[in-house]
Amino acid sequence: MFKKGFFWGGAIAANQAEGAYDVNGKGMTMNDFSLAGSHNKPRYVTYLDKEGKPGRFLRRIEELPDGAEYAVIPGEYYPNQKAIDFYHHYKEDIALFAEMGFKMFRMSISWSRLYPKGIEEEPNREGIEFYKNVFNELRKYNIEPLITIYHADAPAFLENNIGWDSREMIDHYLRFARTCLLEFKDFVHYWIPFNQINGLTRCLTLGETDDEEIQKKLQQLHYQFVASAAVTRIAHEINNENKIACMLAATCCYPGTCDPKDIMFNQNKWEEGVLYSGDVLCRGEYPFFTERIWKEHGVRLDISKDDIELLKNNKADIFTFSYYSSSINTVHTNKDDIVGGDLMKGNRNPYLEYSDWGWSYDPLGLRYYLETVYDRYHLPIIIAENGLGAKDVLDQNGNINDDYRIQYLRSHFVEMSTAIDNGIDLIGYMMWGPIDIISSQTGEMSKRYGFIYVDMDDQGKGSLNRYRKKSFYWYQKVIATNGKELD
Repeated sequence: MFKKGFFWGGAIAANQAEGAYDVNGKGMTMNDFSLAGSHNKPRYVTYLDKEGKPGRFLRRIEELPDGAEYAVIPGEYYPNQKAIDFYHHYKEDIALFAEMGFKMFRMSISWSRLYPKGIEEEPNREGIEFYKNVFNELRKYNIEPLITIYHADAPAFLENNIGWDSREMIDHYLRFARTCLLEFKDFVHYWIPFNQINGLTRCLTLGETDDEEIQKKLQQLHYQFVASAAVTRIAHEINNENKIACMLAATCCYPGTCDPKDIMFNQNKWEEGVLYSGDVLCRGEYPFFTERIWKEHGVRLDISKDDIELLKNNKADIFTFSYYSSSINTVHTNKDDIVGGDLMKGNRNPYLEYSDWGWSYDPLGLRYYLETVYDRYHLPIIIAENGLGAKDVLDQNGNINDDYRIQYLRSHFVEMSTAIDNGIDLIGYMMWGPIDIISSQTGEMSKRYGFIYVDMDDQGKGSLNRYRKKSFYWYQKVIATNGKELD
């Protein structure tokens, strides 16, 4: 049974929705230089090398070559530059969210819209005014904002010249975060410093990188831990009613067999993928098993006494996470059984069905994850992302009959309700994304999640008109009855 005041809502990210990449002083991010891909075609980022010749590297896998600079190559399509133009459609879109009955809306603030290069001393006022207008629109409908400060969209200048390899990046991030906390203090009281912060530990969970890469990623992660704790301290100083949430990608996994080696292997993957980050942010200290991880890979981190004290005294108030699917871990891996991609890559579970993008349908896994993390941290929980990407079809009458999405969400809501009955303090659910947006992983529009269909194809062509799907009216009823009517 969902509690009174449960936060029903949805979530988007600025870089996947706003567009308007060159409007009113906004700077560029790596997303603005990212080409479209697909489930079978990786996304590339374009650049000019030090001799001025165009090139490309694999997004999230490779890095910008030395001496190169991000660049837009004429004739290429960059889907995030336009996205769904939430920047100019936010009033229309928020009105649709309100029509569904949203109680909370999760969104992010584009760092480069406030600080175009990331190094400026003063923010871009036009960027601040845009977000104040959005927050005023949410307030008109009594929708509580849940704001992600950093959603993988640092200014390109910072990424190219400093990046999270350097402790200096913390200072630039905190200037941006403090601006958000001060400028929007009258509108926002729920904050997420970093989206899916444990994404950096995929170098451990996927086991596809060398020790040098692991050293690099875990150092980056430590600097983000420090930055997150500093944001928590600043937010509480500004307003002690502010609630600061950690946000993890749920790496929910099971042992592939009852072989004791699989049991231990799976336990280690939970430690690396979830508990490594969760313990630092929610318990304020690195867990015991970090000694094993660091020793195994020869990791030596730049950690100061001040860092340790900061982490200890500025723990998260809320635990939030994204959940889409689960995987299995086994030492008996057959490479032909690997499915999915990005953070969802793993071994195929023979007891589950899979989406067109290789993500498993596992609502029971959501309850398993909820009960596991609540038992460990005893913090209120918001599911910050969950949804089904599918190839929706707009018929000639402007209808989209997405019963498959309703079925997916219904089964997850049943498990959420059971988890609450079992004693979990689940206070909110943010469906990803309530309106069709650009896919972060593939850059597609055809991988649609929304209750609202946006008329645009994978080449960026279309009217951008919005259409209510069948699931729109279903979710409207779910919210109106606080989850009592799921049929």
